[in-house]
Amino acid sequence: MMNRLNDATSPYLLQHAGNPVDWHPWGEEAFAEARRRDVPLLISVGYSACHWCHVMAHESFEDAETAALMNEHFVNVKVDREERPDVDAVYMTATQAMTQQGGWPMTVFATPDGHPFYCGTYFPRPHFRRLLTEIHRVWTGDRESVLAQGAKVVEALNQNTAFPRGATPEAETLERAVANLRESFDPVNGGFGGAPKFPPSMALEFLLRSGEREMSGRTLESMARGGIYDQLGGGFARYSVDAEWVVPHFEKMLYDNALLLRVYTHWWKAGGGDLARRVALETAGWMLRELRTPEGGFASALDADSEGVEGKFYVWTPEELREVLGDDDGRWAAALFDVTGTFEHGTSVLQLPRDPEDHVRYAGVRGRLLAARELRVRPGRDDKVVASWNGLAIAAIAEAGVVFERPDLVEAATAAAELLEGVHTADGRLLRTSRDGRAGANAGVLEDYANVAEGLISLYGVTGVTKWLRLAGALLDTVLDRFSDGSGGFYDTADDAERLFQRPQDPTDNATPSGQYAAAGALLSYGALTGSAKYRDAAAAALATVSVLADRHARFAGWGLAVARAALDGPVEVAVVGSPADPRTAALHREALLADVPGLVVAPGDGEAGGEPFPALLEGRGPIGGAPAAYVCRGFACRLPVTTVEELRAELAGA
Repeated sequence: MMNRLNDATSPYLLQHAGNPVDWHPWGEEAFAEARRRDVPLLISVGYSACHWCHVMAHESFEDAETAALMNEHFVNVKVDREERPDVDAVYMTATQAMTQQGGWPMTVFATPDGHPFYCGTYFPRPHFRRLLTEIHRVWTGDRESVLAQGAKVVEALNQNTAFPRGATPEAETLERAVANLRESFDPVNGGFGGAPKFPPSMALEFLLRSGEREMSGRTLESMARGGIYDQLGGGFARYSVDAEWVVPHFEKMLYDNALLLRVYTHWWKAGGGDLARRVALETAGWMLRELRTPEGGFASALDADSEGVEGKFYVWTPEELREVLGDDDGRWAAALFDVTGTFEHGTSVLQLPRDPEDHVRYAGVRGRLLAARELRVRPGRDDKVVASWNGLAIAAIAEAGVVFERPDLVEAATAAAELLEGVHTADGRLLRTSRDGRAGANAGVLEDYANVAEGLISLYGVTGVTKWLRLAGALLDTVLDRFSDGSGGFYDTADDAERLFQRPQDPTDNATPSGQYAAAGALLSYGALTGSAKYRDAAAAALATVSVLADRHARFAGWGLAVARAALDGPVEVAVVGSPADPRTAALHREALLADVPGLVVAPGDGEAGGEPFPALLEGRGPIGGAPAAYVCRGFACRLPVTTVEELRAELAGA
């Protein structure tokens, strides 16, 4: 048996390299082998931080008897959904169509051409073995029905794939979306719907941009005080298994924390106070401390498990608190963090229902507990760098860096951008992943182009380094040239990407903004900076699906709604011109970035004549009487320039 996973850049694939299963990575070699042997494909899709993926691996893929059945009757393909979101998307669509549910690990039986004919998720080992035997029996004894089923599934999935489009979102559209969100809002615990609860980052961004402080504030505070937030180390877990944000599913993902860092930063700008600032800075600190790679990028995730137990790294018993802190501080900490021993095995996840009155004592206790926790066996880290999620991280960290006056955060965002530029980018095309500074082979998908462009536009707005804006423009040109569906929307894969049985296209948000809405946001910002109608018109066309979702499914269009809010507000454009060495320039620049204005774009420039101004928002706009100046504009129509922070604050408040 060959080990074909040893050279993978995916930590998830490497986790399975030692299995007795004869795994193939996704590729033509596996399809050719299935045709040669005349057996079905068994496609197993998961990711490294997935708890139930580990369970199925231990039960079945590490079991010699089960592996023998798999090897004898199938060509087995292991797919990292984070490396190949396109493969995951088309088979998840099939799985949901066949079973009315989805999740990971995803188990797909397909013809040698890749057409699915039986799908599921996690199977316990006895069930899985019976299924392997039954699929083999049907394949060898009733081949025609299997092939017909596969063809029928593919035909059904390829019919009516176009998502309905509505009119360009208007103010009334967004009002209806707010009303729809209110219908499922939990006024006691925050969030939307019941258990399990996922951080609704994109919907929160829309609500903040819309001035809806009740739903956004309640949710942001409840999450920050609950067990879903790591009260010692910062950062958020993937979701809460209950409706009160108490018990998390403990995996910690880069994309969640990047999105939430940005939302908490925006909440602070909107009046969220000390809690918003603390959570934003702690989350940024966690990202730099726990996810940053030696090459300057950000790793994908931390596992939920350590020592084979989910959450073991994070939970405490009252006795453990007393052992670390002594009796007096231990009892105080147990009451403060609501550690009652009522969780599994007498443990509790830490919560912070209310702020402590004694902040000095709190800081000391927290520091000692964090130091003690560092001695535990740590969860595994998936250290591959995903372009899309690093784009989200760049936007969030760069913005937090300037808002909270933390230049180290801006430096970290710049280092991540340099990694994407140097390793992931060539001739305006993106590769999705890298590991240890070595690029993977998988082409970037729409969300990679869109989120990296968004991050680079934000980084330009913070640093004034024009190469980041130029690179963002090149990526967005590729989006328009390669991903367009011809009717204003975008496919999730490029026109020259690997052909699957279906070309994926989904405008709805999931754990991250949909590629289409992320592209709309980046196109809108780029158009606002450059004055190009091409990009603004493309953004407006991409938002046409928002109107369809706003009335009944606003939770799944949060980013599109947030972008639509920015479009309706202009967006507001601010040109800040003056010598970067002049503290007056820096003060105006920071004041612009502090503004609580939906979708604001900022163009910093030195105001020097010569050469073609880039971006065009800077053209004809220079210092006033030798003093740095700021110009507040909409659609390149600007109000009179201002030269003081107070004047700029008043202009932006009016905007």
